[in-house]
Amino acid sequence: MNVRLQLLRIGFVALIAAVWWEGHRVDAPAHPSDGVAPFRLREVSHEAGLDFHHVPFEPDARLAHIAPQIAGTGAGVSIVDADGDGRLDLFATSSGDGSPCALYLNRGDGTFTDVAAAAGLADLNEAGRSACMGSVWADMENDGDQDCFVYAFGTCRLFRNDGNRDGVPRFTDVTDAGIGRWMNAHAATWLDYDRDGRLDLYVCGYFRDGTDIWHLTDTRIMQDSFEFAVDGGTNRMFHNLGDGRFEEVAPKLGLDSKRWAYAVASADFDDDGWPDLYVANDYGAEELYLNRGGEHFERRLGAGLEEDSKSGMCVALGDVGNECRTAIFVTNISKRGFLFQGNNLRLDYLSDAGTMAEVAKGQVADCGWAWGASFGDLDLDGWQDLFVSNGFVSADPEREYWYDMMKISGGNGDVFTDAALWPPMKGASLSGFERSRVLHNLGDARFVDVAEQVGVDDRLDGRAVAMGDLFDDGTLAVVVANQKGPLLLYRNTKVPGRHWIEFELQGTTSNRDALGARLDVHFGDNVQRHFVTAARGFCAQNGKRIHVGLGDATKVSRVDIRWPSGREETLTDLDVDSIQHLVEPQP
Repeated sequence: MNVRLQLLRIGFVALIAAVWWEGHRVDAPAHPSDGVAPFRLREVSHEAGLDFHHVPFEPDARLAHIAPQIAGTGAGVSIVDADGDGRLDLFATSSGDGSPCALYLNRGDGTFTDVAAAAGLADLNEAGRSACMGSVWADMENDGDQDCFVYAFGTCRLFRNDGNRDGVPRFTDVTDAGIGRWMNAHAATWLDYDRDGRLDLYVCGYFRDGTDIWHLTDTRIMQDSFEFAVDGGTNRMFHNLGDGRFEEVAPKLGLDSKRWAYAVASADFDDDGWPDLYVANDYGAEELYLNRGGEHFERRLGAGLEEDSKSGMCVALGDVGNECRTAIFVTNISKRGFLFQGNNLRLDYLSDAGTMAEVAKGQVADCGWAWGASFGDLDLDGWQDLFVSNGFVSADPEREYWYDMMKISGGNGDVFTDAALWPPMKGASLSGFERSRVLHNLGDARFVDVAEQVGVDDRLDGRAVAMGDLFDDGTLAVVVANQKGPLLLYRNTKVPGRHWIEFELQGTTSNRDALGARLDVHFGDNVQRHFVTAARGFCAQNGKRIHVGLGDATKVSRVDIRWPSGREETLTDLDVDSIQHLVEPQP
């Protein structure tokens, strides 16, 4: 493409974004006062029966001096209806040798029961074989059951849901169906990339292929650059063959990136009807892969993602302006005085001008060392808010590792590639004791942090963040998985006079989960865009039920649905405060 034309295009989009960012506030509904949030979040994990604590793995002894960094992740959480009873359950991962993962079934009375051992999903961590990082769930067989893929350092594992027995879902390990790889994977998502009605699996690598984190042959395992690393683990696409087997197809699809991937999300970003991939990478820029008819993926250059190299850790999707435009939020590192990268909030202008516009500023850009995040309308005012977890290593509060980190980052590749040359942490903190953020969307393109005001005051090392209507009351609960810490559950309070609606889609020609479906929900003067997705955020999954806060609207005037198969459907005059179970119409 002509360089001058591309620069003009980017400038045009930047102008549009600036106008949106500043002028959007004219049409927004007024709030009583900026920063005053009418909702409250109460931490109820113990009374709900969620007595879970993440345990990190122990790497090779030659990495003991920086073990808090090497083993600094693994606290993941997924919201899923694992037993098919219509209530949302939780699956949480631990990582240490012998430490169990947990599958908490929702009992419908505000409590949860861990059935992971009986289900066959508890004992997944084994030194020298696997350290769990997270999970992603979907109906890979279109049989009505949610199957589970657990991504890990070492061997990832795939579990088929064989239905309930004695009230507990039972899972069978089917990793040998073509999925088994030594990957050191940090992210994965299900999608139907070729729209054949069967869900495929995309898995992202982190440490280099073949790295055995427990038994090193060489300590030169770290990144080759703090800004442009390209020597991480290979990303892979596994095509669902429909007979219980999978075939690896990433190379022929153009998807074999090696960029130290931390997170991935799939949605149709360029509005051509095909599910694309958005990948956040550590030590480098984000990558956008556009799906070209299910036959190959094109890495989209010149879309505004390469201008500044950062440390992407999360891909959260939302619609922050109610203008039917997807926003992509990517967390990064911010530590004033040492490294200020700032989070990214990009508006999707691909179908308009072929690029994305960066609009993060203020409290959205600066959350500290940010990890997981999720969009959701916490106060049902019709505008999507943003919950962000923060903090890397909380150890000695009087000693900070940032000085040593800066020395390493200022060296050459030979220095920071060799883990043996990194200064020992010796109990020092690294952006520790940072609090979570609850960024309240004021409806005028501004967000205000109201975390402490609404009851969120934890200072744990947060990782995964997931949201869902866990108590079936129309409000979004928030679950936070903490590294070396407890699983927190924040129960929401319903704001009087405000309404909501939820959508649960079932595909027929499309994959049964309807992953990839797009919904444009019209209410009042607003239209809000949503996608049915699997993975979101960092090592998290929100579940597939779409939740929309409606403010004081008493009707949803219209919902435009584009099913994964490409079939389009419009529904009108839907009742609020209800869960809409929608089945894809037959041809």
